Amino acid sequence: MKVLKFGGTSVASTENIIKVGNIVTNKISEGKLLVVVSAFGGVTNDLEQVINLAVEDPKEARTLVSKIIDRHQQVIHHLLNQDNQEMINPVLAKAGEALAEMINGINIIGEATPRVKDKIMSMGERLSSTIIQAHFSETFNSTLVDPLNFIITDDTYGSARVNYTLTYDKISHYSFADIEVAVCPGFIGGTEAGSLTTLGRGGSDFSAALWAHGLEAEVLEIWTDVSGMMTADPRIVKTAKTIKKITFEEAMELSHFGAKVIYPPTIQPVLQVGIPIRIKNTLDPEAEGTLITRDQGLSEKTVQGISSIQNLALVNLKGPGMVGVPNMSYRLFKCFANNNINIILITQASSEHTISIVITTHDAALATRAVSKEFSMEIELGRIDPLEVEKDLAIVALVGSNMLSQVGVSGKMFSILGANGVNIKAIAQGASERNISAVIRIKNLKKAINSLHEGFFLSERKRLNLFIIGIGNVGSEFLNQIRLQAPVLLDHEHLDIRVVGIANSRKMIFSEEGIDLDNWQADLQDGHAMNTTSFIQHMSDLNLRNSIFIDNTASDSIPEHYVSILGKSTSIVTPNKVAASSSYDNYQLIKQTALRFRTQFLFETNVGAGLPIISTLKDLVKSGDKIIAIKAVLSGSLNFIFNKYNASKPLADIVKQAQIEGYTEPDPRIDLSGLDVKRKLLILMREAGIACEQDDIQSKQFIPQECFAAENVEQFYSILKAKEDEFKTMLKETVGKHEQLKYVAQYQDGVATTELMSVGVEHPFYNLEGKDNIILFYTRRYPEQPLIIKGAGAGAEVTASGIFADVIKVANS
Repeated sequence: MKVLKFGGTSVASTENIIKVGNIVTNKISEGKLLVVVSAFGGVTNDLEQVINLAVEDPKEARTLVSKIIDRHQQVIHHLLNQDNQEMINPVLAKAGEALAEMINGINIIGEATPRVKDKIMSMGERLSSTIIQAHFSETFNSTLVDPLNFIITDDTYGSARVNYTLTYDKISHYSFADIEVAVCPGFIGGTEAGSLTTLGRGGSDFSAALWAHGLEAEVLEIWTDVSGMMTADPRIVKTAKTIKKITFEEAMELSHFGAKVIYPPTIQPVLQVGIPIRIKNTLDPEAEGTLITRDQGLSEKTVQGISSIQNLALVNLKGPGMVGVPNMSYRLFKCFANNNINIILITQASSEHTISIVITTHDAALATRAVSKEFSMEIELGRIDPLEVEKDLAIVALVGSNMLSQVGVSGKMFSILGANGVNIKAIAQGASERNISAVIRIKNLKKAINSLHEGFFLSERKRLNLFIIGIGNVGSEFLNQIRLQAPVLLDHEHLDIRVVGIANSRKMIFSEEGIDLDNWQADLQDGHAMNTTSFIQHMSDLNLRNSIFIDNTASDSIPEHYVSILGKSTSIVTPNKVAASSSYDNYQLIKQTALRFRTQFLFETNVGAGLPIISTLKDLVKSGDKIIAIKAVLSGSLNFIFNKYNASKPLADIVKQAQIEGYTEPDPRIDLSGLDVKRKLLILMREAGIACEQDDIQSKQFIPQECFAAENVEQFYSILKAKEDEFKTMLKETVGKHEQLKYVAQYQDGVATTELMSVGVEHPFYNLEGKDNIILFYTRRYPEQPLIIKGAGAGAEVTASGIFADVIKVANS
């Protein structure tokens, strides 16, 4: 004997009802069946709207009734044979007439009584069960059961209370005789006097559970539109998985906290007698679904699922007059109970100074009035503060029986939330330790659930959401590297990298599920007008977990937003040197903000493109070493220029070649001025623990000042070419000494300099080729033979790879 319940989505169309019939047909061989059905999907909502319209607009109410009847008529026409159509059509017509009469009555008296509401609201189940039973009768022996004769309730219309003793007794005496399948409308009960009632939210599930208990069924199957209970709401978490096995207690916790696959009242009748529940998918009947039983040893997973409740308010009662007063909590809870305010979560400080209670936002105003009245004297005397109410909140909860005595679950939960900038307003954990709940802002709910799901169910996979401004040479190459490497990282490192936002100086585009990196150029052309503030605001509004902002520009203005971005728990990766070389106070503020909000501010490419210069320096300092001196060629572009310059071509032509090949900044004057090198040395000194400003570094200029006074880059090249004789003379002197020109940055004995130098063959910089950089760190551990880092220090490809490496560091942090 089995009881099957089919929900509204399972019977929402002719096609779905046929699938239901096939499922039932396949199960007949296993024994007798009792099938409980809901109203056609959406009909209950329509009937509720009919009630609302009946008072003010009866004509519109009757129009909606006609649509409801027509929908059922269409199903009858396509589903049933001619004989059954002729039998059911009068029933449908009579239902339409009854609804029309009740609309007239409601309009005359100006309201719908609870009893009339129940008659209207039950019409969906009564019609659907009649049609479905007729469909069944065309294939096997079936009958329609009237729930008024079996599910006995009191007369609390709208949410009637079941008389379990009478209900189980009547159901236990139900006889199938030669009937293979009995069909019963869900949601409906009746008083002992025979008056129709409804069972409230989740009433059809509850009806099925009552039948399963009374008939001592071997299993209760609940058929819906998902393949069982999920580890999280699949509408919020795309990677949610089906929970194969779960205990009754875990299922009740999940259902209480918003998992709508099953409602809490459903579980109690079958839990009492140990009847298992199987959640199945009508649209995918072969899927295993979820089995709910008493067995505590079903799963080794610590957390079974993540659930949530939205639209909540946190009310805080606090004040010095609460400390040590025994009846304070009693008065507060009694106040709420007397006003029918449901308490969802409670937490109290050990000092007894504050009691925090979570209720629905709908009840917040009523709670404020009730508490103000109950504690009016204490509030007037200043012993208790007026009730504090904070709205727009939600609860996110971890559920799992195996959390009992499992060390570190709470810590991991709060660590994950904290790392993603989700502030926790209140925390509650039951003595059973099956549930850990945190109250958070509703705007952070999606991020919170996805972050927790990733942490507890997809620990082998982590998703990164990238927001990129700047798609010139470096930015375009970076996107290309992601496009090529992302599938490899997903397969081998379980790292899911998605570019969610892209912008250049003119346009910006966003896609929460990831921009197509094969077509981003075309998509960007159709994007919105670029505005840095709007881009950052949209990034903030999306509020995605594990977000990284990547600034691939040389902009002075974008770094002004870094503190704000880091403060929203978004990490920053950038080759832009402006922030790290700005005032020391601003540099410290950015660093401290990243530390405070547990985000990363990574700028490895500020100094040596893809070379691990900053990371090596930081490792030295963190391990207790001290920097004595730094000697370096820090400009790959200048090294390229002076390695190429041999007087066969003007210096201006070599500089232009370096710009075309992507070695210089967009404005090469930044490189030739030495400002770029100055910034790099400043950054190294700061990372070595030296508090300094740009003015503390002495720079000797080798390019005539009038070059920098040019109005634009083209004019600059003209002036530079006109000064060629000066550069030839400088080169001739250097060659005459068998030396080479290198632009060198140095820090030693508290003095920092950048200048063009002539170095001999014995110098470690002499053989530095192409666009290579070289860094010599002299430290307490490396006082004579320095630690040397050498390699390509310029170019879009190596710079992009350095940015990529920083992104991976954020992922691993």
